[in-house]
Amino acid sequence: MANLDEKKKHPARGSMAEKMTHPSPQSGTDADRNWRRFVLFRVLFNSRFYYPVLAVLFLDLGLSATEYTVLNFAWALAIVFTDLPAGVLADRIGRKPLVVAASVCMVLEMVLLSVAPQHGGLVLLLCCLANRILSGIAEGMASGADEALVFDSLAERGRSAEWPLVLDQVMRWQGVGMIIAMIVGGAVYDPTFMERLFSTLGANIHFLKSVTLRFPIYLNLITALCTLWIALGLREPTLREKRVTPESEDPGDAEATAWHLAIKAGRWIAHTPAALFVILAGVLIDSVTRLFLTFSSSYFRLIHLPEATFGLIGATMGGIGLVVSPIARRMVAANTVLVNYALLGTVILAGLVGVAFRWTHWGVLFLLPLAGAMMALGYVVSYYLNALVDSTQRATVLSFKGVAFNLGYGFVSLLFALALKAGQEGGNTEEAVAHGFAFLPWWLLFSGCLCALYFRRHRRLLSFIPRPEIADDSR
Repeated sequence: MANLDEKKKHPARGSMAEKMTHPSPQSGTDADRNWRRFVLFRVLFNSRFYYPVLAVLFLDLGLSATEYTVLNFAWALAIVFTDLPAGVLADRIGRKPLVVAASVCMVLEMVLLSVAPQHGGLVLLLCCLANRILSGIAEGMASGADEALVFDSLAERGRSAEWPLVLDQVMRWQGVGMIIAMIVGGAVYDPTFMERLFSTLGANIHFLKSVTLRFPIYLNLITALCTLWIALGLREPTLREKRVTPESEDPGDAEATAWHLAIKAGRWIAHTPAALFVILAGVLIDSVTRLFLTFSSSYFRLIHLPEATFGLIGATMGGIGLVVSPIARRMVAANTVLVNYALLGTVILAGLVGVAFRWTHWGVLFLLPLAGAMMALGYVVSYYLNALVDSTQRATVLSFKGVAFNLGYGFVSLLFALALKAGQEGGNTEEAVAHGFAFLPWWLLFSGCLCALYFRRHRRLLSFIPRPEIADDSR
């Protein structure tokens, strides 16, 4: 009777508890819907048509190698300053608004790159800077929020154990998306290929490089609009909607709670050696590999590969995800955290050493282990953090990870810019880039040794295999 009277006094609260312990069938439908849309969102958001020519695109627009490196640093800073506030907002107001905002920024960044004047001096630099900043903001807003939305959708149905399957599908379909984007993007960038293509179709059209260099950008603008449509169709998890409802309508209280969430998540990471290692070791591996991959098209020129092959090489790198996905799944299921990071670090160090030798044509083979290990690293980091962290601060912790990764990338970008400056002889850009590539394996070895020394007392804690927690729907 007491319980019945209590329900009469607080009907809404009783109804909420009922929904949380017995989610509706619609909630299960939403989980599958969000799963599908998350896969599509990740594929379109990350498989960009200009990736196979990323460095040469900015250089052909009229930027120098040093300016391009500094722009990448600005991109990383934009993510750093966006990621954590976005994660806190995602935990406070819900995940979907952040994913939608990221898609809007993606559309705007592609519009800016479409209209940037070639060899436009300061105007070109400002357009490219705005493009990189918007791109960083988009990355920061999406980072963590999209994963947390899908994970919580599954968790409220007691399906957290299916999260590795979601990651597996993301990696596989991103591989397919990258193959398509790389082949098409590299092909349409090459004016000779476009002329041959139209000639085969019976149209003799002469293409200028100044025209074809925009084609990958225009294609990516179309996929950006598709990404926005997909994000608008996501549905906020029911359980998450209840949890983020503020207790007080006072804006000051909401701000204090937001800061409390950030501080609480930061303390949790600092006092959880496994989570701290997953993030810091991931930063060291990711930063050098990602920096090299952003300069991969310059490396292709350095080893004398024709531009027409850039897209095919990029497609091969993207297709590695189809092979890496089941391997990464077995890695997290069978190996400890320490073993997996040691394997990934060793593979990437070997790849960077091979790259530094600049073997004509054959040097391209070293990109395969680098691309594969980079994809596996993303899988491993996402798996471990989602397995370790509680749902109430999941997006914030994932945002801390994003901040750390991009701070690391920005820092290594500055070091790389200094290496470029030191290696530039008589304005020779190729020699400067080669000098920068030779610096990367030494930096990874040095920083890896420092990380090993710092975490040596936590070896026992890192010698375990985390499993995704099964959410308790009764909370």
